Amino acid sequence: MSCLCPGLWNIQYNSVLNLNFAKQTNVIAFAGHFILVTPGRTVVEEENYTYTELRKITVWLKDFKIEFNENKSTAMLVSRRKRKERKEINAFLNYKLLKQVNKIKHLGISMVNKFKFREIIT
Repeated sequence: MSCLCPGLWNIQYNSVLNLNFAKQTNVIAFAGHFILVTPGRTVVEEENYTYTELRKITVWLKDFKIEFNENKSTAMLVSRRKRKERKEINAFLNYKLLKQVNKIKHLGISMVNKFKFREIIT
């Protein structure tokens, strides 16, 4: 990674953090990686929150002529309880369905959809 990368992030991508996200939405960005966390009581509620927030990001991307790689972007439904409803979430970025995963590794931490965190030392 070049020493220019943090500066380019600040110039080009930092404004996405200033979008008018709902108060229950958390946005985490570091080193060119971006995580959007939206809580919901049901899968349908979660999909609605996710759709609304990803739509804001899609508009922002179009306005700034930036593209996120949908093939590298994923969605994960995290739950502390056993759901009697479906266990997958339909999340769309740039009108494309994101791949559903059961585990995400971010900055050395593995997050599992059963609300467990494991530190990975590499």
